[in-house]
Amino acid sequence: MQTQIKEILAYKGDTVHRVSPSSTVAEAIQLMNDRKIGATVVMDGDRLVGMFTERDVLKRVVPMGKDTARTPVSEVMSTDLVVIKPTLTVEEAMQVVTEKKRRHLPVMKGERLVGLISIGDLTRWLVREHENEIETLLEYISGPQLQG
Repeated sequence: MQTQIKEILAYKGDTVHRVSPSSTVAEAIQLMNDRKIGATVVMDGDRLVGMFTERDVLKRVVPMGKDTARTPVSEVMSTDLVVIKPTLTVEEAMQVVTEKKRRHLPVMKGERLVGLISIGDLTRWLVREHENEIETLLEYISGPQLQG
């Protein structure tokens, strides 16, 4: 089955937590902690300009002794984004995650952000598909059940 990313977004919802470039690192971290997420997109109006992740905190905030209450996200966010289209398949998205070493992929339809997919979302989807496939095969193997 060639499930497209848009199907995962329809299932999980297309809510994307976001901050602005002028948001402080402390605000972004608070959002991520409150929502139990590992990344948030950085939007300048309707335009995707970056992503702020747990890894950014560990690489660009902590080692440099940045004041999280005063440092804008724009100073420490990732800007070398890898984005995908909603028509990409789950398998293709997993390949992107593996090859590009990214844990979060913004999903873009043209210039518009339509969702965010994480490696966890992809893994959960694949596990669910495999469980369904196993169940179908077991039902096939066991054949019709006779009731007596």
